[in-house]
Amino acid sequence: MLKNSKGLLKLVVLAMLVALGVVISPLLRFEGMCPMAHFINILCSVLLGPWYSLLCATLIGIIRMIFMAIPPIALTGAIFGAFLSGVFYRVSKGNLLMAVLGEIIGTGIIGAVLSYPVMTIFWGRTDLNWVFYVPSFICGTLIGGSIAYVFLRKIAKAEVLEDFQKKLSSVSYGYKGSLIGDAATVCGLGVIAFLVIEILSGIFKFELSYISWTALIVFIAFGIATYIRGKKNEVKNG
Repeated sequence: MLKNSKGLLKLVVLAMLVALGVVISPLLRFEGMCPMAHFINILCSVLLGPWYSLLCATLIGIIRMIFMAIPPIALTGAIFGAFLSGVFYRVSKGNLLMAVLGEIIGTGIIGAVLSYPVMTIFWGRTDLNWVFYVPSFICGTLIGGSIAYVFLRKIAKAEVLEDFQKKLSSVSYGYKGSLIGDAATVCGLGVIAFLVIEILSGIFKFELSYISWTALIVFIAFGIATYIRGKKNEVKNG
C-alpha cells in the first residue's frame, strides 16, 4: 500500500511539473531558446530521475506542439537534455553541476544538431545548417540551468531536497556544499552571464561586450565578497 502511494505521489509530481513546464515555457522564449524548459528538465531529473524526466519533457513538448503551434524543436530541444541531466546526476552521485552539464550537452549539442534534419524534413526549413541551433540552444540551457542550479542548491542546503527525494522514493544524496562552493557558484554565474550575453549579441547582431564584461566583473566581485564574509562569520562563530 505504501509503495503504491509513493508511486502515486511520483505521478502527481510529474503531472505538476508537466503543467508548470507548459505554463512557464513562453517566458524568455524565441525559436531555438526556451530557458524555462531546461529549468523543468533539471528539476525533474533531480527529483524523479532520468526516465521520469524524459517522459516529462516528451509530454511538455507534445502539448506545446499541439496547443501552441511550436515546431518539432519542442521535442528535440528537450528530451535528450532531460534524460542526460538525470543520468549525469545519478552517475555523479548527486552533483548538481553535473545535472546542469547533462542538460547542456544533451540539448545544447545533441538536440541542437538533430534539430537540423528534423526541421528540414518535417517543417520545410531550407535555410538551416547543422550548427544553426547550437548557439541559441546553449544559451537557453545556460540560463535555465543557472536558475535550476541556484534553486536546487538553496533547497539542498536547507535539507528540503533530500527530504523530498526520500518521500518520492527517489535516489537521494546529502548536501555537499561549502563556503568555497558558494563563492565559486556566484563566480560561475558571472561566467554564464558573460557567455549568454555574448551569444545573444552574436545572434541579434548587437554590440553588448561592455555589458557582458560588467556582469562578469560584478559577479566575481560578489563571489569574492561572499567568501570573505563567510570566513569572517566562521571566525566570529568559531
